[in-house]
Amino acid sequence: MGNLTPRDRAAIGIVTLAIVGGLLAVLFGSYDTGIYLSADSTGQLVVSDVEHPSQADRDGVVPGSLVAELNTMTVIALPEYQYGDADPDHPENPLPVIGTAPAVPTLQAPPGGSWLAVARAGIDSVALISQDALRTGGPDRWQVQRYFFPGTYLFGQSQKAFLPGLLLLIAGVWFLRSPRAAVSLRELAIPLAVAVATPLLVAPLEAIGSMLAISIGGIVTIAAMVPLAEGLADHVDDPDQRRAVRWLIGGLALAATVAVVGSAVGDQRTEVQTLVWALTGAVPLLPGLIAAGPIDLERLRAGSVGPGGLLQATELAVAGATPLMALATKDPPFLWPLGLWLVAIALAGRFTVRPLARLATRATLQRDLVVAATEAERARLAADIHDDALQELTLLVRRLEASGDTEGAEIGRTVADRLRAICGDLRLPILDDLGVGPALDWLVLRIERLAGGEVRLERSDDARHNPDVELAIFRVAQEALANAVKHGRPPIVVRYRSTPSGISLAIDDAGPGIADDAPESAERSGRFGLLNMAQRAEAIGAILDVKRWPAGGTHVALEWRPR
Repeated sequence: MGNLTPRDRAAIGIVTLAIVGGLLAVLFGSYDTGIYLSADSTGQLVVSDVEHPSQADRDGVVPGSLVAELNTMTVIALPEYQYGDADPDHPENPLPVIGTAPAVPTLQAPPGGSWLAVARAGIDSVALISQDALRTGGPDRWQVQRYFFPGTYLFGQSQKAFLPGLLLLIAGVWFLRSPRAAVSLRELAIPLAVAVATPLLVAPLEAIGSMLAISIGGIVTIAAMVPLAEGLADHVDDPDQRRAVRWLIGGLALAATVAVVGSAVGDQRTEVQTLVWALTGAVPLLPGLIAAGPIDLERLRAGSVGPGGLLQATELAVAGATPLMALATKDPPFLWPLGLWLVAIALAGRFTVRPLARLATRATLQRDLVVAATEAERARLAADIHDDALQELTLLVRRLEASGDTEGAEIGRTVADRLRAICGDLRLPILDDLGVGPALDWLVLRIERLAGGEVRLERSDDARHNPDVELAIFRVAQEALANAVKHGRPPIVVRYRSTPSGISLAIDDAGPGIADDAPESAERSGRFGLLNMAQRAEAIGAILDVKRWPAGGTHVALEWRPR
């Protein structure tokens, strides 16, 4: 339990309630028709009360009625005409009435104890007659109302859902936390298993049919969806969008709760239950789809979407949709349509997603090889310039100074400074040694001399990250600052923040601003700087946003979070 997150603990608490409620319903529950029976002084069964709202209340059962039949068994034998034999000479004539039996309404002996005990075992059907009708009726005019309650049978069937739900919970947690499952699903193992299993675990509780049982079962099911939805929301990269998704989760959960209560107390229970199903399923479904995002096949072929990103997007979408299938699995043997859905997932993974992932792997590998070769060539050139040309130039400067040629020595030092700047552009040792923050300090000082105005850096370094990530972020900053100097104007503000939970970078200038369609048309229009920034961001799984402020000026923002 030590490595469980608060989300895992919340899911465990919710599923514990579901297990307890479902188990109590299986052991001690029965379908609640809403009819309360009692025995009068003569032993007759009387409808003493009708719960509102309930199935009996919706069917129009009236308190005070007497039970004439219970579960097709005769409780009160009502007098009926007894007929003689047909007249052989006139067979077309009605049969003669020879009497009535029994002579008066007669209470029948209950099987095995009392009629109340029979009623407590469950009511499938009941025939009721009012006391006035019993007094004034006759063999040809008994006013008996018959009511059928299929919920009793359905309650018995719903008990079969509890064990599959329990097995699904245990097997789901075991599989999703094993190395066989994807990394993105391992962190969602408990919430996902709980969200899928809970609808089956509470099925016996909801099948009791009472307002309280339906409300508790529905609310527990909704609550079971929230930890999974929150986990999926964490995979939404954009902070503003992530915040909006969390508001969406809360709104859907609240709407589903209202619908559950409406289903429990209202008359249109079947219609409202469809709404409950849709709203409850949407709680994890929409965050899963938003976290997955659209799959762009062109970017996939170009290698802009890595195989990990493709598989993770698919996994998040499937994780969000699976509870919806579990909510729809209401009939024995409680494998349909959830079973079909799981089979479809396996087939899709085998024949669709993984081939696409292999395509993305090849494209990504090619891109990474190009980037690696480029960086290696940069490092080699920087080393060659530093170890060869700069050393020779330093010796030349000393000789010029020794010979008294101060002007030539100054020119040599200027050239040496420029070569050192080029070495820094090609490969900055400070980036490897101290990280992005100090490297940005150096870059901003250098850019400020070129910009002819204020270039300000606001940074907070609380953590170091993977060298490849830091290199990509520095290159994005380098390209963005070069664009700000070339196309914008000072003041230029660079904001950099690195924490254990991620890195954020923002660069703003006061120029006229980038064209609205520039990021989308970068490749087509030959804007290789923008394209390079986008590819470097994609390579590390970061979100890059390039836009023009309404009042002018270009805003470049990058958000990266470790996976």
